[in-house]
Amino acid sequence: MSENPANAPTVPRHVAIIMDGNGRWATSRGLSRLKGHEEGAQSVRAVFGASRAAGVRYLTLYAFSVENWKRPAHEVSGLMRLLTFFMRHHEKDLHANKTRLRILGRRGDLPKAVDKLLLRVEKETAAYADHTLVLALSYGGRTEIAAAARRIAERVATGDLSPDAITEATVADSLYLPDIPDPDLIIRTSGEERLSNFLLWQCAYSEFYFTPTLWPDFRENEFSAALAAFASRSRRFGALLT
Repeated sequence: MSENPANAPTVPRHVAIIMDGNGRWATSRGLSRLKGHEEGAQSVRAVFGASRAAGVRYLTLYAFSVENWKRPAHEVSGLMRLLTFFMRHHEKDLHANKTRLRILGRRGDLPKAVDKLLLRVEKETAAYADHTLVLALSYGGRTEIAAAARRIAERVATGDLSPDAITEATVADSLYLPDIPDPDLIIRTSGEERLSNFLLWQCAYSEFYFTPTLWPDFRENEFSAALAAFASRSRRFGALLT
């Protein structure tokens, strides 16, 4: 593995995490899957703090996919309750650390009470510019790209946009959160090595870090190891190093 060029940033501006392994962590201990999600919430808090301390400006967490709605109803409702509990009890941490909350995904799928809570926190943290926490909820990469295609098609149909004028930037600007920079580093826990429909457009030049550690066991030291791996890599973006 080649070393990072001297002038390249060694700390990723944006880290995105596929938080995988809560269920397996719980099952291996004879616990319910929801207990695994509860322990995973503690990893969220730990990584949130570690990312800020390291200088990461954007942290995106894949919290709930569009496919996750297919899970048993009791698990889905439990996850929504856990999300509500976590947000209410840790909202103060966002304010204390001047961190803006953003939601990525089909928020219309969320229970109204959950969406109302998230919308309030988004509004109350909107002025913060130091750090941003993005929660991907009812999110799917293909769904996002399809939605972007519909927006572009609507503009073409109304005459606002010519098909010849469609560029990569046109697509990027039509995504859910076009102002969020693409992730520099994507981490996946639990030993699986796939994207699972996460940030398919945005990951074109992301670095990937896979670890066998299950998400509930992924804490500050594991996060530091991922950042160290990122710092050791050369990012050429299709060009040659000079």
